[in-house]
Amino acid sequence: QVQLAESGGGSVQTGGSLRLACAGSRYSHSSGCMAWFRQAPGKEREGVASICNAGFTTYADSVKGRFTVSRDNAKKTLYLQMNTLKPEDTAMYYCAAGGWGILPRFYPYWGQGTQVTVSS
Repeated sequence: QVQLAESGGGSVQTGGSLRLACAGSRYSHSSGCMAWFRQAPGKEREGVASICNAGFTTYADSVKGRFTVSRDNAKKTLYLQMNTLKPEDTAMYYCAAGGWGILPRFYPYWGQGTQVTVSS
């Protein structure tokens, strides 16, 4: 069974940075895309960024220029570098694998999430 484990969440002030990591096991990082999603209380889960095998990346408009997604296939780890964080970035962040794009319904494998809180 595919297992994904996020880490790196925490609390920062507006303008700060965090780097999330997602370690995958029993998953072939050479197939499909991996992605980051987030869900704030009372809101639907939304796509943040995805990266596919050829290095092709997709970002939500709200994070373009601030967040960078990357992956290390040798380490089987997905990363999300988040800079210039804003209070509206506060959410539970999830990594997902085995899908395409940044729509949650296209991803079969999910981690448990890591909380990111940005205070003003």
